[in-house]
Amino acid sequence: MAIIDVVKFDGPPTIYAWKFPNEELSTFTQVIVNESQEAVLFKGGQALDVFSPGRHTLDTTNIPLLDKLINLPFGGQSPFSAEVWFVNKAFTLDVKWGTPTPIQIQDPKYKIFLPVRSHGQFGLQISDSRKFLTKLVGTLSVFTREYMTQYFRGLYLTRAKDAISSYLVKKQITLLEINAYLNELSQFIGEEVKPTFDEYGISISNFYVTDISTSEDDSAVKQLKAALAKKAEMEIIGYNYTQERSFDTLEGAAKNTGGAQAGLMGAGIGLGMGLGVGGTMGGAMGTIAQSINTQPPVKCPKCGADNLQMVKFCGTCGASLVAPTQAPAPAEQVKCCSCGKSFPKTAKFCPECGDPYLKCEFCSADRPDTTSPCPECGKAPLAPCPKCGANTNNGTNKFCPDCGTPFETKPQSKCPDCGCVVKDGAKFCPDCGKKLQ
Repeated sequence: MAIIDVVKFDGPPTIYAWKFPNEELSTFTQVIVNESQEAVLFKGGQALDVFSPGRHTLDTTNIPLLDKLINLPFGGQSPFSAEVWFVNKAFTLDVKWGTPTPIQIQDPKYKIFLPVRSHGQFGLQISDSRKFLTKLVGTLSVFTREYMTQYFRGLYLTRAKDAISSYLVKKQITLLEINAYLNELSQFIGEEVKPTFDEYGISISNFYVTDISTSEDDSAVKQLKAALAKKAEMEIIGYNYTQERSFDTLEGAAKNTGGAQAGLMGAGIGLGMGLGVGGTMGGAMGTIAQSINTQPPVKCPKCGADNLQMVKFCGTCGASLVAPTQAPAPAEQVKCCSCGKSFPKTAKFCPECGDPYLKCEFCSADRPDTTSPCPECGKAPLAPCPKCGANTNNGTNKFCPDCGTPFETKPQSKCPDCGCVVKDGAKFCPDCGKKLQ
């Protein structure tokens, strides 16, 4: 195999360690180390030297241990076998981590186990190349980011679970509130995992927990959220759980009037005890009303006892406290001029004979036709508009109020004695009785 003259590595940033594939070197081999890299020379499983960025020649001047291991002669090019490893020392800031499945954590406040998912990211840098290669890389020829994530998955999952649990106990908060403390928790977990990474020559930075969530489909999570919502509702309204149970009991007793008394009668206790129970219930109602003290009591219209605003029946006598609803007012009726039956004014036809409802413009009575006077008020119907047909011409309008068509107006006739306006064709004045024709 040919002796290698130049050894270098120009790989992607996702590779943290890479071994040069050829081991046939010589004392004149040049090792080129790029910026953000280090090269480590191994011989017989022993790390001889670490090369910083730059160009290096593999001779006994640079590597004193090389002379003892391979007994190099003086002068000339001397071949030997060794391994050259390149380590990427650049910062990597986007290493993802997360829990593939939910982890069960006990909520320190409510003492129930909840399934929790957590994920985030962190940055790392290889701080000690020799320690990193000997303790972590081993006999692999290449070490990538995927290997790094896989190797340390169990570490940060265990540490994250322990850190979240201990942080909840320390702060006395629930899992549902922990997202408000992500910055502090990130620092807390970062300090927990840092010593383990240091053992392998890796320094971590910017450890972040981006989210901690619970499974919405879990029954324990649903029950906890429902209980917290109920608690918030009671705090807003102003009562506690004991009072709510009292409300439920009283409402159930009100819905089953006579049931408690009948049960007591069956036991031979009698009506007197039933009335005593009623008095006790009424007293309980008064006590609860005084403790809540939010709204004035409602007096029973039958016995005068005080009751809470939200109850529907009196706790003493069982009478209804809900005001009776008033029946809607009947629709206005009009009499059909054909059959004489009454029907609502909102109808368009008589429900008995089917005759159309010709509404009088003045009193809303039913006209027999569009030209005859109204049988109720005696007034003649308005003349129709020649354009739209609406009965809007009363003889004095100059324009139709619906379409704006001008009406032909005639000069009004007046009584020569009193000056009263009279209709065309009238024979006598309606005011003074003078004969006009």
